[in-house]
Amino acid sequence: MLVKEIMTPTPITVTGSMEIIEAARLLLENRINGVPVVDDAGKLVGILCQSDIIAQQKKLPVPSLFSFLDGYINLSSMKGIEKEVRKIAATAVLDAMTPDPVSVSPDSTIETVAALMVDHNFHTLPVVQDERLVGVVGKEDILRTLLPPDRE
Repeated sequence: MLVKEIMTPTPITVTGSMEIIEAARLLLENRINGVPVVDDAGKLVGILCQSDIIAQQKKLPVPSLFSFLDGYINLSSMKGIEKEVRKIAATAVLDAMTPDPVSVSPDSTIETVAALMVDHNFHTLPVVQDERLVGVVGKEDILRTLLPPDRE
């Protein structure tokens, strides 16, 4: 079975300029874990998950330093700290989203999707064709394939 047979073809999306509060409301109202972030042309530029928004409640990690020969050595990555600060202080989706998310094509198999979901703990994957978002596929879509078809 292929992704195009089970995906949601018209997913809810947000733009990078949307305010975090509005995106959080959208996730809650629609009871979804994440939402693709697209540009004006419909190109996938990121994904915003509940965990990206929840990251704003974290405390800023203080770099660990240690002294060696009258000098200090930083034990944490400045790039990592900068990323944490951006997420914690985010007011727009662009600052909180995960850029360049893992995606699948409409012709990917459900086995491929299932492996990605299990191996990386993804709940939903964007479906992309010719660099444009054409749908999303989630764990519920995979589970539905296990059920027998409704009998009329």
